[in-house]
This record gives sequence, C-alpha cells and structure tokens, in this order.
Amino acid sequence: MSGPDAGPALEVRDLTVRYRDVVALDGVSISVEPGQACGLVGMNGSGKSTLLQACAGLLRPRRGTVRVLGRTPDEARRDGLVGYVPQVDQVDKDFPVVVADVVLMGRYHRMGGRRRARPEDRAAVDAALDRVGLADLAGRQIGRLSGGQRQRVLLARALAQDARLLLLDEPFTGLDVVSTEAVTAVLHGLVAAGATIVVSTHDLRTLPDLCRTSVLLHRTVLAAGPTADVVTPENLALAFGLDRRGSVR
Repeated sequence: MSGPDAGPALEVRDLTVRYRDVVALDGVSISVEPGQACGLVGMNGSGKSTLLQACAGLLRPRRGTVRVLGRTPDEARRDGLVGYVPQVDQVDKDFPVVVADVVLMGRYHRMGGRRRARPEDRAAVDAALDRVGLADLAGRQIGRLSGGQRQRVLLARALAQDARLLLLDEPFTGLDVVSTEAVTAVLHGLVAAGATIVVSTHDLRTLPDLCRTSVLLHRTVLAAGPTADVVTPENLALAFGLDRRGSVR
C-alpha cells in the first residue's frame, strides 16, 4: 500500500518532552502496526500519559517526531483519525452536560462549523452508548455517574468518533470486573475490525489477553515487543522495583 496511510499506524522517533526542568520522556521511539493493540506499562510518573498526549497532539515535544497514519498528530486529530481517552479523573463532574452530549463531541469533526448534529450523528452516539452498556443513561448529567461509568462514556465518545487509532489512558481505572470484561470485549472488537489501540494500564492481568505487543516505559523505553517477552519478572523488577515473583520489594 502506498500513500500517507502506508506503514505503521503510530510511529514515534526520539521523542523528548520536558516540563520545565523535569524530563518526562527522553528519546522514546516506538512503532505500532495497524490493527494491533499495544500496551504501555510503567509506574506512575513513568511518562505514559505524557506519551499518549504527545501522540494525540495535545502537547509539543522538545525533540523528536510523531506520525499517526503518516500524518502529524494535528492533522490526524483534525481529520478525526485519532481518538484520545483521558483518565477519568480529568473529567469535570460539575460540567452541566448530559452523557449523550459528551459522546456527541466525538462527532464534531464531521458536523461542520455550526456543530449541528445530523441523524447519522445521533445514531452513532446511540450505537456507541449501547456498545459500552450505557444506553439507558444517555440523558443523565455526567457528574451523576460513577467513576467507572464516566470512563465508559469517554470510551463511547471515541467509538462515536470512529477513529482509526485510539489512545487510552488507564481505561480500566474504577471499573468492576464485569465492566472491565465488557470494555475489553469492545476493544477486542475494534482491533478485529482493523482499528489500532495503544492503552496504558496497571492491570497486568488484562494485558496479555488484550495486547499483542507492549512497551515498558520509565521515561525511556526499557523493553518493547511481544507482550510475553516484555512483561517478565526481570523487566518488571527493572520498571517497578518488584522481586522475581512479582511482589513489591
């Protein structure tokens, strides 16, 4: 295949991000092929959220490049090709908007300057809420949901967007076992349909089933490749300070 979509769905080269004097990412390079789910693993402060935000075009790196389907992150976001699902604690619970309207925001790039929803936009919102099991809460104010429900609303917004690359920051936070299984099933379905997913997670139990490849991060890439080769006791000890049995030292 030729053209701007040829090659990796996500390609990061020598990415360095600083917050004043703090180096959040240092020379990070990763590549994710189309139609794959890739896990980002690392302790808090390892740079996972920073990497996802840089890939979504939400912050500017000090050095390095990011390409999303052959485009810059800004171009990919403008065209609705990349969807970003932040951690649920970044949602303003007091914002006076109902669930369906939050999900509708994922359709803005298709709605023109007046932001007038068409029947197909409403249908996409209904379908996305149904897929995450929240169809009956479409009219509820976002702040009246539990943390796990708000997380599923953010996923529904990305589904309604119909993005080809999804960047998910700790999407299982606050979810019970049943909701985790439901969200995992949705993500499996997306990958089966050809979407690409990059997901940061602390849930090492879910990771092998969901992600074919993984990246172990601690401001730089410690290991990358097939998940079984990356998530080893030795590598986890390097990243998390665990012993070889997987217990915290």
